[in-house]
Amino acid sequence: MGKYLSIIVFGFSLVAEVAASKKPNVLFIAVDDLRDWVGFMGGYKGKVHTPHMDELASRGTAFLNAHTAAPVCCPSRAAVMSGLLPSTSGIYNNGHWWKPNLPKLVTLPEHFRRNGYLAVGAGKIFHHTAGNNPPVIWDEYHRLVFNDDAFSRSSGRYLTLYPYTNRKSVPSEFPYSGIRLYSPEVDWGVLPKKEKEMDDYQTVKFCTDFLARKHHKPFFLACGIFHPHLPWYVPKKYLDLYPVDQVYLPEVLKQDLKDVPAAGQKMALRKKQDLEKVRAAKKWKPAVAHYLASVTYADARVGQLLKGLAQSDYAKNTIIVLWSDHGWHFGEKEHWHKRTLWEVCTRVPFIVAAPEIGKSRQVSHQPVSLIDIYPTLIELCGLTKRPRLDGLSLVPLLENPRALRGEPAVTVSEDRHVSVVDNRYRFILYRDGSQELYDRKDDPHEWNNRAADLKLKEVKQRLSAFVPKKWAKPALGKNAFQFNPQTYRWKHKETGQVIEGGREP
Repeated sequence: MGKYLSIIVFGFSLVAEVAASKKPNVLFIAVDDLRDWVGFMGGYKGKVHTPHMDELASRGTAFLNAHTAAPVCCPSRAAVMSGLLPSTSGIYNNGHWWKPNLPKLVTLPEHFRRNGYLAVGAGKIFHHTAGNNPPVIWDEYHRLVFNDDAFSRSSGRYLTLYPYTNRKSVPSEFPYSGIRLYSPEVDWGVLPKKEKEMDDYQTVKFCTDFLARKHHKPFFLACGIFHPHLPWYVPKKYLDLYPVDQVYLPEVLKQDLKDVPAAGQKMALRKKQDLEKVRAAKKWKPAVAHYLASVTYADARVGQLLKGLAQSDYAKNTIIVLWSDHGWHFGEKEHWHKRTLWEVCTRVPFIVAAPEIGKSRQVSHQPVSLIDIYPTLIELCGLTKRPRLDGLSLVPLLENPRALRGEPAVTVSEDRHVSVVDNRYRFILYRDGSQELYDRKDDPHEWNNRAADLKLKEVKQRLSAFVPKKWAKPALGKNAFQFNPQTYRWKHKETGQVIEGGREP
């Protein structure tokens, strides 16, 4: 991997200071499907109410050019928790369990446990389907009420129920949006459910209860907030903040795909039917309003969590990391969903607030990846190093946000297409060899594909050098294993190999 270009005079001062003092705790916050429509990123044209995330950014380092390793939940989260790109791990899509495919993988919470930490989690950290949060990697884990069972998301009978429990019948009001889209989860509305009864509230309450207790070990506390992932179900008070007549739609270009290769068009149009249905029903603005309301609801949960930390004994010795697994399209590139390699999907909110680094706002515009979180926390917390991580420590950028970084951020799609982003350009290389190149400074919407521009030949060459040279064989799908959700044991159907994921004796 490359090196940082700048020389940080005090490069190891922070690490030495941490090593000489009490080990810091880590509060690890994952917010699902959150694009750049948060206040501190300025991605939404109008007012978006995210006071708590904005406050966190004001006392930490906000990485405004941060990108996911994969544009869909399971591989993105597997990448964060392993420090490995999908091209290294083979976890390319949501149809994988990581544990039976990578039985020797030492995940981020496991590495903290090996270094004397309590590893405690709640909500959606890994992908939330049954089997992706095996007890063996946690000291304690509070699961989502819905769907984190043997049925996972494979059954439409259960899919419609969240944020209800999976034992309730489908509400007669479904779909609340008034539109039946490609999946039952694509819905939005106000539910007859108290805020304190919702899953995200209960997830955070588990974490604040943990923070209120005395602990004799440092801890790694992971809190996974499900909103603003679909369905966009929110209490009415959050929706009231976004009157439909005041909602801004994203700027879109008619025939935006005309200069996009066939592979990119296929990627964009896989969910076009949803966009067409939403437009035809004149529900585009209501959908955006409910997403924004879901963002604000998620922000309220971040506030609930930060308040719990502030009132605890651990406020002055806790590193806070907040990130999202990928963004979301609302019609850009004629797309309505995730799973793409353009800006609105790969660029994500990412904040690191460490007490040792200062309490004033810092901003970095250098390209960083979520796979950098693992090596960064190793260095910040003085843990033993892990071999063969794909990411780079961000400590140099935390100490000096103006430092230069010699590597771009790489995003890998399930089709094994690749996006490479530096501080100005985005280069996309499709599996068939076709290309896109965007000048993100002069063309922030990525409307003008300049891959054929000879003036930018050197830019393409430079960025293409970071495309993975080797590709891991895709992980086996879930149907390759027999899984017992009570024991967290997998059995390979062909070889008979048994992989244990249950609690250590």
